[in-house]
Amino acid sequence: MTPDTSARAYRSELRAKQARGTRRRIVEAAARLFAERGYQATTLTAIARDAGVSTETVKTAAPKAELLIAAFEVVFAGEESAQSLTDTEVGSGILDLPDELLLDAVVGQIAVANARGHALWTVLLGAAASDPVVDTALQAILARRAEDYRRLVGELIARGYAPAVTDPHATAAVLSFLLSPESYQQLVAQSGWSSERYVAWLRGAVLAELAR
Repeated sequence: MTPDTSARAYRSELRAKQARGTRRRIVEAAARLFAERGYQATTLTAIARDAGVSTETVKTAAPKAELLIAAFEVVFAGEESAQSLTDTEVGSGILDLPDELLLDAVVGQIAVANARGHALWTVLLGAAASDPVVDTALQAILARRAEDYRRLVGELIARGYAPAVTDPHATAAVLSFLLSPESYQQLVAQSGWSSERYVAWLRGAVLAELAR
């Protein structure tokens, strides 16, 4: 590689890194404001001000609906557009754990993700009712979540956690409900449960379902 080519490659890499950093600041600002103010009341100008960039920069980064989706994904899972939770910080390495640690790790990490993301999940559900772009994205998120839980149930059956399960798809649907952000919203945010009580309840509820 010639010196000129090396310099161009370095500048290109630097610009790409700066662009990723700017987008991350925008998405994190959007996450804070959507959680605090809701979808309709949050403007691109407000996001720009919070992120320390121009409104035009925010508009270039993504439309408002896409920013809400990205904000939820980053807050809940740690990154955007992952096809499975096993590809994110929430699920990374889960399937490599020994059998005796698997269930507690799943419950614990999902509980932490729910604590981070439950407020934005509520905003996402509300926005989907009036914004078709958000609704389409929500349906895709739900489809990926359903597939993740079907894969999890298969793993639990293979590891001996669920010898009585006869309908894995039905069990996956129940686990998706139990471990959803809605359960955290109702039990912790609304009812005042401690995180420890919530995790203990989740573990017990999941085990009870697997024993059915």
